[in-house]
Amino acid sequence: MKNPQITITRTLLANAIRFLSIDAVEKANSGHPGAPMGMADIAEVLWNDFLKHNPANPNWWNRDRFILSNGHASMLLYSLLHLTGYDVSIEDLKNFRQLHSKTPGHPEYGHTPGVETTTGPLGQGFANAVGIALAEKLLANQFNRENFPIIDHYTYVFMGDGCMMEGISHEAASLAGRWELGKLIVFYDDNGISIDGKVYKWFIDDTKKRFEAYNWHVIPNIDGHNPEEIKKAIIEAQNETTKPSLIICKTQIGYGSPNKANTEAVHGAPLGEKEVQETRKNLNWHYPPFEIPVEIYQAFDAREKGAKLEHEWNLLFSKYKETYPDLAKELERRMNHHLPDNFDDIIKNIAKQEKPQKEATRKTSQNILNRLVPNLPELLGGSADLTHSNLTNWKQYKDIVGNHFDGDYIYYGVREFGMSAIMNGLFLHGGFRPFGGTFLIFSDYARNAIRLSALMNLGVIYILTHDSIAIGEDGPTHQPIEQIPSLRMIPNLQVFRPYNYLEVLIAWEYALKNTTNPTAILLTRQNVNMVYNEDLDSIRKGAYIIYGSTNADITILSSGSEVALAIDTAKFIEDATSYKVKVVSMLSMEVFRNQTEEYKLQILGNDKSKRFAIEASTPVSWYEWTNPENCFGIQTFGLSAPGDVLMKHFGFTPENLKNIILNKMKSL
Repeated sequence: MKNPQITITRTLLANAIRFLSIDAVEKANSGHPGAPMGMADIAEVLWNDFLKHNPANPNWWNRDRFILSNGHASMLLYSLLHLTGYDVSIEDLKNFRQLHSKTPGHPEYGHTPGVETTTGPLGQGFANAVGIALAEKLLANQFNRENFPIIDHYTYVFMGDGCMMEGISHEAASLAGRWELGKLIVFYDDNGISIDGKVYKWFIDDTKKRFEAYNWHVIPNIDGHNPEEIKKAIIEAQNETTKPSLIICKTQIGYGSPNKANTEAVHGAPLGEKEVQETRKNLNWHYPPFEIPVEIYQAFDAREKGAKLEHEWNLLFSKYKETYPDLAKELERRMNHHLPDNFDDIIKNIAKQEKPQKEATRKTSQNILNRLVPNLPELLGGSADLTHSNLTNWKQYKDIVGNHFDGDYIYYGVREFGMSAIMNGLFLHGGFRPFGGTFLIFSDYARNAIRLSALMNLGVIYILTHDSIAIGEDGPTHQPIEQIPSLRMIPNLQVFRPYNYLEVLIAWEYALKNTTNPTAILLTRQNVNMVYNEDLDSIRKGAYIIYGSTNADITILSSGSEVALAIDTAKFIEDATSYKVKVVSMLSMEVFRNQTEEYKLQILGNDKSKRFAIEASTPVSWYEWTNPENCFGIQTFGLSAPGDVLMKHFGFTPENLKNIILNKMKSL
């Protein structure tokens, strides 16, 4: 019922955010009330006075993006989404952190309307935002024309002390400054408290100087509970067009709580019934849990304003389509992650090219890129300071530097984690298919961002080279052992370890067609002897017979460079015995797993005891396909020596493998 005595003030609106957050955490008996209480004033000003969005269409291309990097403060975001008119009901808030609710403990992309990215692992939302802001700037450069600012929006970020402490924030902030991302505006919730207490004991960075050193525009000492100061700071940040802006807001964690504000006690636990009541009195909030007066809803409601903003943009885009029809069509294709209509023909033509007989698969990948990139302008490549080792570049690539945004390649520097999280942001924005390279061993640096690619169903592509001990002299620090199976263990990540030209091509085809799974393509530094089965449809099934026939006595399973070794081993066995041997190249276990049982048995054979696996890595991922005792891999770290010497030292020779397999066969 409408109460005519209510006077709408900014404080009242901010308190609505606070108490929805408090009440939801209290009902769930779980969550983080402190940050929503502390950042409510900043959020109210930003969302009511500046944020360009349409709750009825959370996917409008030209909306401002809001990223809650300190994702534990999720009730702040859910409260805002509810109040401004998104499809997040009061019942959804009451179900905070409950099974299958629309309001999980940390924001999840694709699960809650209005959530731009999955956050919680601190610092990654900030890095995603750098990717989003970069995508905006690149697309604006490519598609905007005079009087047609089709791509023109801000990226706003909330982050806290935890995000600042995570190393990824350094990686991403440094690149954002180098790229002069003037439409990236970040609010630092400088409340001096983290889970363990007052951060001055372990965090003494001069954040202002740090970000100024990164080429950021820094606005310090803003009272995060003073709406006028906040508003003035945002306007100042928007007026700075050549640098990203950091607004340092001094706030009180748990603002309004008489006994727990400014302490770690309010960070990650409910206030408790007594303290909730005291906080209500302290902030003059007279409404029961989850009750919001209609006047407050009306003050927050962004649906009419958002619809008007999108309608105006739609009119502009309609005129753009009339004036630049080809550009408009291309932008629509890319924003929807659609491949060109002739993509299948492109793949067929590349498959017909002359195939190498001996080549490093990283070089094979580069040769395929040379044929793919001219047809796919959405491809945005890069490497974490290993371009000429990963071979992620191509003929006539052009790198993105500073304010030169007509390129298609990114030198990320030695920043594997930052690169991967930025690529997530690039994909989230739309318009690009990012891929980035590093050594397979350094996927460990990037692992949490790769995991979030998989969790968010993003079609990001990871090029991971130097994939075995055969890289040789660099030694065990650079030789991957457990990395291959550990990547295969990440749900929703498609891992390809291709052996020859056609397999590398199919890996790229799969990665580009798949917009709901990230793909990791694992490639060799050393040359590989390549033989072929040119049945592309079989290769597309993830595993196929590359040597021998279906009704063989022995099946040898392998991937990547070891397929050549498996073929030589099969020939040794056949030369020494009457056994018939087939070799199965399993370029992707994930793809093969989805085939019919009939096809699997046709490829693998019925008798598991007569299947053997060869891969120069920890063999655990092969246990699904054969008996553990039939898997030949590596259970120790590598050594420093030439690659061929190491392979022989660890027993990866046709003669040794022949003897192992025949001894196993004798025992059956």
